[in-house]
Amino acid sequence: MPRANLDKQPREVAQMFDAIARRYDLTNDVMALGQTRAWRAATVRAIDASPGERVLDLAAGTGTSSEPLADAGVDVVPCDFSVGMLEVGKRRRPDLPFVAGDATRLPFADETFDAVTISFGLRNVADAQGALREMLRVTRPGGRIVVCEFSTPTWAPFRVVYENYLSKALPRVAKAVSRTDGPYEYLAESIADWPDQVALGREMRAAGWDRVAYRNLSGGIVALHRGFRPGTP
Repeated sequence: MPRANLDKQPREVAQMFDAIARRYDLTNDVMALGQTRAWRAATVRAIDASPGERVLDLAAGTGTSSEPLADAGVDVVPCDFSVGMLEVGKRRRPDLPFVAGDATRLPFADETFDAVTISFGLRNVADAQGALREMLRVTRPGGRIVVCEFSTPTWAPFRVVYENYLSKALPRVAKAVSRTDGPYEYLAESIADWPDQVALGREMRAAGWDRVAYRNLSGGIVALHRGFRPGTP
């Protein structure tokens, strides 16, 4: 899978997220013009977890993506490689079992979860294909994956506007809110370099996921991909 034109090592990326952890959620809301809540709600619906089911939430950061699942009675495990993010989340939601972990070497046994999800984090993994295989490993047969990630707007004129926003406006807006610019320049580059909807679906199938499908949110700025691990529960 193509990677962003970035030479940061995994530990450097984790440290970058540690540095912006305190204002990360606020900055995201501002940069996305308040759409993050709608994207999060759509992701929860796509996961379609019932109370008592066990869900792994990768790249959970401060736990904002895990909270609606936990509040609905789902046994959710927030996992992230940024200890700084996890510390912020644990202070806010001490009831959630935050776990530090690398998406390419998950600290969980085979077939542990009914579902696994990752929101806006897969593109930051050095080996995204390896992460998709690891997610398959820890998911039970018949279980599902939901990937919520930035993607490619489908309408060409809007795509041009969006690309200009990523390269010019986003880093400036992020700097004003988060009081730092380096991490968000990195994130803008990682979004621009990320595969489109069809290409990501192809990568998920190559990793072993079955019945992969996607739907666009906000005109393709974000895409929700869903797949299933082959086998009978």
